[in-house]
Amino acid sequence: MVTADDVRAIALSLPRAYEALVRDRVKFRVGRIVFLSLSPDETVLGFGYPKEERAALIEAEPDKFFLPVPSDMRYNWMRVRLAAIDHAELEELVIDSWRMTVPKKVWTEYLASRES
Repeated sequence: MVTADDVRAIALSLPRAYEALVRDRVKFRVGRIVFLSLSPDETVLGFGYPKEERAALIEAEPDKFFLPVPSDMRYNWMRVRLAAIDHAELEELVIDSWRMTVPKKVWTEYLASRES
């Protein structure tokens, strides 16, 4: 199980990422683009994810993942229960979501720095 503090630690370690409070929700952004959002009770994480792959993710692990609220269905967005994932899964979700918001050069440099 992971917590909002784990989300924060991973997200804020990424280049260009910052935290913002929007309508009582913690969101993580690159520029004006939100790539993560915590529910008010910090038990659910919304994250950037390709729309065309949502159904497969939910089908594979319905106890972990679920669709965004109806108003967010038009976006590349998904949600996950933090209590259902481990730290490695969280790190993968956060980094993949962040990658959708930054230029390729930024994320390739970041990934290269992790490998060295």
